[in-house]
Amino acid sequence: MEPRCLSLINASILTAYGLYRYEPLTVEGARRLIAQSQSNGVRLRSAVGHTATASLLTRLLGVEIPVNRIAIAQQVGEQAIVFRLNSRPPEGAILSEPELEAIGYELGLLTRLE
Repeated sequence: MEPRCLSLINASILTAYGLYRYEPLTVEGARRLIAQSQSNGVRLRSAVGHTATASLLTRLLGVEIPVNRIAIAQQVGEQAIVFRLNSRPPEGAILSEPELEAIGYELGLLTRLE
């Protein structure tokens, strides 16, 4: 079954019950994955709920990543690009782009296998 969408999420969470693979992803790898997905008609779906994170991802990935506070449930075969901070911010903190950069982050690829 061809995946319906490629999601972007701002936490390394499992989106539904199932078996997953989670692996590191470079910014360049994420750009290639987005381009390949879009050329295959796979929809890009943002579940990024914070303005600064969406802005940073837009700049890094070269495509518009809108703020979209939604819950998603990946279907088997679907992938998600995960933005994960290197440390947990204080409770209730709303971080700016420079604060995100200062904390540091990494990207991952979450694939639902079954």
